[in-house]
Formats: sequence, C-alpha cells, structure tokens
Amino acid sequence: MDKENLIISHFSSHLIGDDGAVLENFNAKEKWVVCKDLFVEKTHFLRGWLSLKEIGAKAISVNISDAIAMNARAKFALLGLMIPREFNSAQIRQLCDGINSECAKFGVQIIGGDTIGSEILGISVTILAQISKSQKPLFRRKPHIGDLIAFSGKLGGAKKGFLTLRNGGKLGVNSRFRRLILRDKFIYSSARFIRSMMDISDGLNCDLEKILCGRGVKFMRKLTPLQMSSGEEYEVLLTCAPRHKKRLQNEAKKARIPLAFFGTIINKKGKFNGKFSHF
Repeated sequence: MDKENLIISHFSSHLIGDDGAVLENFNAKEKWVVCKDLFVEKTHFLRGWLSLKEIGAKAISVNISDAIAMNARAKFALLGLMIPREFNSAQIRQLCDGINSECAKFGVQIIGGDTIGSEILGISVTILAQISKSQKPLFRRKPHIGDLIAFSGKLGGAKKGFLTLRNGGKLGVNSRFRRLILRDKFIYSSARFIRSMMDISDGLNCDLEKILCGRGVKFMRKLTPLQMSSGEEYEVLLTCAPRHKKRLQNEAKKARIPLAFFGTIINKKGKFNGKFSHF
C-alpha cells in the first residue's frame, strides 16, 4: 500500500475515492462536487521553472481538472496560500494574476481561504462544482468486462517538459508541463456515453490501477514507456461500452481532440510498473 492509500484507509467516508466527493443531497436542483489538490514547490515544481503567473494558473487548472473529470462545472474556490516571506507586492500580484486569469476562463469565483508565511511556495485549492439534476456524475467505478478503455490527447509531453527542465533546458510557451489543456467541452458533451472516468495526473501506469478497480486490460495497441509514465498530463482516462465507441469518436472529432482506444477490460487483475513521482 502506498502512503496516499494508507492515509485514506484511516478515514471511513464512502465519499472518498474519486477526484472529488459528490454531495447528492446538498440541493434538490443540483449535485455539488467538492475537490481539493495541492501545488507545492519542491514537489510539483521548482521556482524558476515557471513564472509566478504560470504557477498560479496551473494550481487552479489542476483542481478544475478534477471537477471536469467528474462531469461537474467549477463555480467557487477556496485558497490556502503558503507565501515565501521574501515575496514582495509585485510577486504576490503576479501569482494572483495567474489565479484570476484561470478562474475567469472557467467562470470560477474565489470566495475565501487563508494565507500563511512560509519557506516555500504552496497553493492549496478547494473547488466547489455543480452537476445539474439532469446530468450524471462520472466516477472511477469498476468497469464492465468487455468495456473499452481510452485516453484523450497525446501522452508524454508533460514528462518531456519535466525532463528538459531537470536537465537545465528551457520550455516553449506551449509545453504541456507549463500550459494545461483541459477537455471540458468533450467531457460535457460525451458524459452520457462514458462508464467511468478520471484525469491522468499520476501517469497512466498509476492511474490505470485506479480506474480498473482490480480488473485488468488487454492492450489493443502498444504504448511507449513515455506514454505510460508521463504524469501531470491532465488528459482524461475513460471506459465505455463497445456500442458507444463510435459516439465518443464523433464527439472527440467535434471537439477536435485525439481519442485513443487502447484496450479492453478483462477479468484479470493487472499490474503496471514504473509509477510516476514528481521529485
């Protein structure tokens, strides 16, 4: 058992286990999804790798990604900021500009939080997102035997960016490590055809185990070690009934994104090596 699962095992709520918790009875007209993620210096990034504006934007994006992966629309956010004591007002403004720009893109309102002085920069975000009564939330529920499994986009770019930075290089402005592309339009239009879903944050090697829930996958195509181990991609990993494959391909085409079906779910537990870690 890894440390994350060990920590989760000490808490008994049935709501734990997905990218966010769905509060079904919070309001008769809609469901609410609550998500939380951390974005911390020396774990997710090194200062100097990204501008402060990029750090602020990415901290919000990775949290909104969790809501989108559950078919929810982010509405509100709470911030916990660990601000290095040497930061001046200009640096704080740059960080907040990044947070505000990403919130504006997705219609998210910051409604509160807390700030402390720190030796490192850290951002904790809690997202509150809505699912209308007519829509269904998407979970990492056990897929059916014979279901297909696919991922959106192209995997590997985030790890390439990470390795470039670690080796002292510089990234282009559109590097996946510094600029997230979330698949909200595709997910919202396709949710009714999807059995289960999550975003790819810890690498396909790791996230496959989470979505398979003890089952395995028979690969229909060979994936490279880079595709399997690249974390922080924030593409989506999904399963669906075979009859919905064409519908999902059509929705992906409308959204102008690649959708790679790479395997079939089998009743045999799979194990995937090479788990992703930040540092």
